[in-house]
Amino acid sequence: MIDREAYVEKAKANIDKWNAEIDKMQANAKEAQADAKIEYEKQLAEMRKQRDEAEAKMKEAQQASDAAWDDMRKGFEQAWNSLSESFQSAMKRFK
Repeated sequence: MIDREAYVEKAKANIDKWNAEIDKMQANAKEAQADAKIEYEKQLAEMRKQRDEAEAKMKEAQQASDAAWDDMRKGFEQAWNSLSESFQSAMKRFK
């Protein structure tokens, strides 16, 4: 079983990684042609939304009581996996 602290640390590490990817894509968007820039901005908005949702889930995990954590963990993991897949999908559209 993953304890809450490990879950939060893993989530923070993934969010940091996503922030780095968003920054990299933002730099590419600035260099892109006008038509490509629109697509970059659209994808960046989607990636930021996914990141924000992941941060919200991480905060929920941090604030959950010990008793609630056991019940919530499985739902958090499913939500996290879904958000991660969506973020990765958005990133692939840039490549």
